[in-house]
Amino acid sequence: MLRQRLGLPDGDKYDAALAGVVKEFQDVHGLKADGVAGAGTIDALNRGAQYYEQLIIINMERAKRLPAPEEQSRYVIVDAGNARLSMWENGRKVDEMKVVVGKSETATPMMAAYIKYASVNPYWNVPPELVRSLIGPRVAAQGIKYLTDREYQVLTDYGDDAQSIDPSTVDWNAVVDGRQEVRLRRLPSPANSMGMMKFMLPNYFGIYLHDSPEKAHFTKNELWISNGCVRVEDYKRFASWLFGGYVPKGDNPKVEQEVDLPRPVPVYMTYLTVQPTAEGVRFLADPYGRDAH
Repeated sequence: MLRQRLGLPDGDKYDAALAGVVKEFQDVHGLKADGVAGAGTIDALNRGAQYYEQLIIINMERAKRLPAPEEQSRYVIVDAGNARLSMWENGRKVDEMKVVVGKSETATPMMAAYIKYASVNPYWNVPPELVRSLIGPRVAAQGIKYLTDREYQVLTDYGDDAQSIDPSTVDWNAVVDGRQEVRLRRLPSPANSMGMMKFMLPNYFGIYLHDSPEKAHFTKNELWISNGCVRVEDYKRFASWLFGGYVPKGDNPKVEQEVDLPRPVPVYMTYLTVQPTAEGVRFLADPYGRDAH
C-alpha cells in the first residue's frame, strides 16, 4: 500500500527505492527525512491532498499581507515559522540569517513596524516575571553577591526617573513571594541577554530585535525559545545593512546609547509554514499551532 501511495510499482519489499521516496515525501512535508515510515509519516500520508491545499491557501493569505516588491525599496521580513530574517532591496532578497523567536507560550506576533534606532551597549531590563521567578530565588539563596558579580542594578520602578537602591535593603523572599516588586537591569556587557545591540521598532506588543550572547542556540537550531522578542544571529551584519555600511559604536561601553537610523526601515513579522521551492512547495512544522485555527 505504501509503494502504491507513493507511485512505485507494486511489490512487497521495503527496498532502497521505497526508502528514497519516503525520504522525499518526509522532506517535502516537514518531517525528519530518515526514510522510516513511522507514525508521523503515516499520519501525513493519510491527511490527503486537500489538507495540504488548505495549508497553501492559508499561507498565501499571510503572504498577501507582506509588501509587493515595488512598494518598498528596503525592508526586513522576520518569519517566525521558519525562524529566519531576510533583508530586501528593490524587490530582491539581499541577505538572510537565522533568528531565535518566541516559544509557543510567548509566540512572536504577526505585526509590522519601523526600526527607527539602535541601542548600542544596551541595558537588559529584566521582565518582572523573571525577577520573581528566576533572579529573585537566586539572590535569596546566594546573597547579594549574585547581583554584584553580574552587574545588576536594583531600581525603584520602571519609570525613566527611577532611582538606584541598595539591594541589601530589599526583602528578596518577599520579591519571590510577590509581596514586593523591584526593577532589575543588567549593565551593558557581552554577557548581557541583549548582547551588544538592540534594534528598536516601537509597537503595541513591546517586541524588538536584539543581539544574543548565546550563539550556540543558532548552531543547535534551538530557534523557538525566546519570550517573544527576536534574537538575530549576526547583529553586526544586520546593523551594517541598516546603517548603510557601518556598525555604530557607543561612546562608553557601560552606558546605553541610542543611534538613529538614517531612515526608518519597515519590518514585517509573519508566520509561514509553506515555502516555495524550485520543484513546487515544501511544508514546515507549525510550532505555534496557528494553521489549525
